[in-house]
Amino acid sequence: MDLEELLKKFREYSKQDTTVLEYAWNYSSEAHRAQKRASGEKYFMHCAAVTEILLDYKMDLETVAAGLLHDVLEDTAIPHETFRKEFGEEIYTLVAGVTKIETLKFSSRDEAQAENWRKMILATAKDIRVIVIKLADRLHNMRTLNFLTREKQLEISHETISLYAPLAQRLGIFQLKSELEDLSFKYLHPDEYQSLLAKAQLRYAKREKLLEDFKTELEKHLAGAQIPHRVLSRAKNLYSIYRKMQRQQKPFEEIQDSLGVRIITDTVINCYALLGTVHSVFKPVAGSFTDYIAVPKMNLYQSLHTSVMAASGEIIEIQVRTEEMHRTSEYGIAAHWRYKLGEKGADRHLDEKLNWLRQWIEWLQDISSPREFIESFKTDLELDQIFIFTPKGEVKPLPVDATPLDFAYAIHSDVGDTCIGAKVNNKMVRLDQPLKSGDICEIITRKNSSPKKDWLVLVKTAGARSHIRKHLREHGQPEE
Repeated sequence: MDLEELLKKFREYSKQDTTVLEYAWNYSSEAHRAQKRASGEKYFMHCAAVTEILLDYKMDLETVAAGLLHDVLEDTAIPHETFRKEFGEEIYTLVAGVTKIETLKFSSRDEAQAENWRKMILATAKDIRVIVIKLADRLHNMRTLNFLTREKQLEISHETISLYAPLAQRLGIFQLKSELEDLSFKYLHPDEYQSLLAKAQLRYAKREKLLEDFKTELEKHLAGAQIPHRVLSRAKNLYSIYRKMQRQQKPFEEIQDSLGVRIITDTVINCYALLGTVHSVFKPVAGSFTDYIAVPKMNLYQSLHTSVMAASGEIIEIQVRTEEMHRTSEYGIAAHWRYKLGEKGADRHLDEKLNWLRQWIEWLQDISSPREFIESFKTDLELDQIFIFTPKGEVKPLPVDATPLDFAYAIHSDVGDTCIGAKVNNKMVRLDQPLKSGDICEIITRKNSSPKKDWLVLVKTAGARSHIRKHLREHGQPEE
């Protein structure tokens, strides 16, 4: 991508003046002039490639400029003050947030890596765009991983699949998450990857006709409803099929990797209307319906999910959503930045939607040990969530294996602090019993009760741990 292409791509979705982008392009190109990547190509080509990914997500001017400049502070001799004067506080803060910490002051690489993550996450608390740049940077590094040593490939792929991909999922950026997972899988398990790729391509070729037939049949019935819509088919990423094989301990041939289609419409009411049409024509699979519109996932994801039986006997997964929900499911948090630019249809609820992320980051700031920080971070990034109900029917999403104590703090810090017991499905249980999705949990409190030190080992979530620590500190009780 050259400068002209960059400007053209940016102008397709933004009316902002592009002078800063031209200046950033030339500045970064000059700063990295003498540097080369492991592939032998000019280092600046990496900066341009990262920026192209950010343009695909239609990020705002400052983020795109920061993409061009993201390695200037780390990999060149340009002083921070000079850079700040050249590009202003906003772009400087984004680039500084992405920049790694100097690793010399750490006793081990592990500790340095944990501290880099901690720094990046805390920078994200100030500006969520930091993480979007970092994900774009990691995606391009993964796309060009073949030029590195096997040892480096394994190290980077492991970090990507255990931290970056779950983070992309938590932010709802599914497209990016799937590519990060599949690229990591390719290097971590090359034989399984190649074998699965060949089988999946063969299966897809065989089932393409079947999917087309189903879509034709579906369209015929939906047309009668006279509701605006479009139908897309989707392929599962390889790594998610691999995980399913591991979980179910079955070979690829036995995996019910159902075909999937998405129906996209204009309003929430029409989502339910179209779902009604689908269910009146095709037999739904018992227990397959989930309403993520009424109860969105924590990463803002919303859709209606159902599975139906096609005439051929194949099971087809169907997701019904609005255009806005579709944009959120593809681009996640990145989608919402576009509408913060003050353009027509601005997303005024962005801060409210991102509040869970800021809250979570605040909790993580409480942890002093880099290793513990990473462990808490991984727990809260868990892809699989369970849904626990209060006796009044309110639902709280929690990570797998969360305890009644985590649930108490998810309701309110006061409920957590004064908790003395819990009933799950009307039976008294211990405070460290792992909860299961669908459990109804009632928390029993006593007015003057307070958190105990040993609670720190009973809870799974960073939020609960943070509240317990805060209480212990305020009441002069050391944690150790």
